[in-house]
Amino acid sequence: MGMGWRRSQPVIPRELDLVFLEAIELGISIMRVRVAAFSISLDGFGAGPTQSMENPLGVRGTELHEWLFHTGAFKKMTGQEGGSRGVDNDFAVQSFENVGAWILGRNMFGPIRGDWPDDTWRGWWGDEPPYHVPVFVLTHHARPPLAMRGGTVFHFVTGGIHAALERARAAAGGRDVRVGGGVATVREYLRAGLVDELHLALRPVLMGSGEALWQGLDVRGLGYECTGSVSGERATHVFLRRRP
Repeated sequence: MGMGWRRSQPVIPRELDLVFLEAIELGISIMRVRVAAFSISLDGFGAGPTQSMENPLGVRGTELHEWLFHTGAFKKMTGQEGGSRGVDNDFAVQSFENVGAWILGRNMFGPIRGDWPDDTWRGWWGDEPPYHVPVFVLTHHARPPLAMRGGTVFHFVTGGIHAALERARAAAGGRDVRVGGGVATVREYLRAGLVDELHLALRPVLMGSGEALWQGLDVRGLGYECTGSVSGERATHVFLRRRP
């Protein structure tokens, strides 16, 4: 299924075009909770098996993100030069636009399980993570907020997905809240009907095992529908939204 698309044009479901255009004209910001640039295999896995310090994305998990690694957006984000400037890059750039706060599962922050032994672990991304806004990390173990270079502040939320979303919305200042993952976290927010829009980057690979995004979910029964797709250089970008 194709969809009308121009470079740097936001992906907005057709039924909501007039709502968004009117809001833009009136200077009104419409906050969305969205999943963006979320990589998934043909057989539905969003991460490989056996995540560890050596394989933070799981075994073979990097294959899911090959589309992103080649983009100029990712190269710039990681202090490199060059990279592609095509469709994949445009959607990578768009995934960061108008994001005022993030929500992450604990695995997206680090490999440590259980109680925090100390505060030395500061995330996968080094001293300057790519978020540059408040990030709310779901965990069962409290930890003080962690301020990083570039504006990222990690807040560790022990009250569950609703508490994290409430805090993220308050911190986002009218901009979008992006649920960044991992798979279990996205699945929880989908099951609760709290995600407004999803942008999936469908990779032409078969994982066979790992973390299955759709496991236990009746996505259509939860009110989600596909609004279109766009072929990129290394991934097909598929868009879903929750019906009003």
